[in-house]
Amino acid sequence: MKLKINKKYMGVILIITSAFCFALMNTFVRLSGDLPTIQKSFFRNFVAVIFAFAVLKKNKIPMKWNKGNLKFHLIRSTAGTIGILCNFYAIDHLVLSDASMLNKMSPFFSIIFSLIFLREKVTVTQSLLVSSAFIGSLFIIKPTFNGMEILPAVIGFIGGMGAGAAYTTVRYLGKRGEKGPFIVFFFSSFSCLVTLPYLIFNYQPMSIKQLIFLICAGLAAAGGQFSITAAYCYSPAKEISVYDYSQIIFAALLGYFLFDQIPDVYSFIGYIIIIISAIIMFIYNKNKDIKIKTDKL
Repeated sequence: MKLKINKKYMGVILIITSAFCFALMNTFVRLSGDLPTIQKSFFRNFVAVIFAFAVLKKNKIPMKWNKGNLKFHLIRSTAGTIGILCNFYAIDHLVLSDASMLNKMSPFFSIIFSLIFLREKVTVTQSLLVSSAFIGSLFIIKPTFNGMEILPAVIGFIGGMGAGAAYTTVRYLGKRGEKGPFIVFFFSSFSCLVTLPYLIFNYQPMSIKQLIFLICAGLAAAGGQFSITAAYCYSPAKEISVYDYSQIIFAALLGYFLFDQIPDVYSFIGYIIIIISAIIMFIYNKNKDIKIKTDKL
């Protein structure tokens, strides 16, 4: 007897798996030690290039973009590269869960960029939730008059902004017929090429241990990317995206046990505000979609 799998539950399991993989990626990046952020980014993306290439060949997907899509691939890749570099810098200088949470501002930035560039309508409720998430981020950033104290947090915040812009462009490319594996391959290849000149002239020798950690970071990132892609094949984003915030729990646990990191009370307040905003956004979008379907009947 063939066992039937509930697609929504499978989507939830896969997106939680993705969250764990990305938390592991951040942990391995931190464990790789005092290496330049750009060097870490190169090795992380190099592993992703190999994985994406293998998927393209296995599924016989052409290694070319559709007509008129090159400029959007370049925008996505530039925003994604900025997002990764900023995220890796934040990982090295902040509590692991703080860096992860700032990167999770990306869904809210996606709404803003969708309004600006895709002309998608944003309701008053969505605007208020974006504003509340921004307020939550301030509790994590903790602005002071000492710029050096907030610099890593601001860079992490910019990383979330870059990721939000990248995801917005990915959605647009998907609408224009681009396949997910090729989008990943183009981005990873672009990021490697952009960071290669720095690596050639400013390469910092690594120990075998550091190299292994960076390879593990790349493998974890690949696992996260393919898990989240599979998750959205099983279930729509509006039903499962909120579970992606489980990454913060994984990051907090890994940070505590591996680095003795304990977020302060302000960070916890920021986590709560952002996660509650995400949950309300999740419920609001789901109800909105149900209403639209009902109105069409």
